Amino acid sequence: MMSLVESFTTELRRGTLTLAVLSQLGTPQYGYSLVQRLEKAGVTIEQSTLYPLLRRLEKQKLLTSSWDTTESRPRKYYVMNEYGIEIYEQLTKEWKKMTLELASLLEGDEHHESD
Repeated sequence: MMSLVESFTTELRRGTLTLAVLSQLGTPQYGYSLVQRLEKAGVTIEQSTLYPLLRRLEKQKLLTSSWDTTESRPRKYYVMNEYGIEIYEQLTKEWKKMTLELASLLEGDEHHESD
């Protein structure tokens, strides 16, 4: 059974996956290359989570996809389009604002603990 901390940690990570995935789609990536790039940055994502997310982002018109059939195994590449870049930039601003606000709250908690 998952501990409460693990459950909250999973919830926190789930909320940031869209931003993490979009951050890597300034250049075309296929699913496995995306998983590798994210893992290299310390962000673990299961393919069973990634592909539905990519389909959702494409349906929301943030991504464009295309098939590369030049190799023996065809790969579907995803990249942010203009609208996706616009949304990504707004999300990045919001993320930075939220992390500053949260850091301020957490620092406030530390001050209370030392009182």
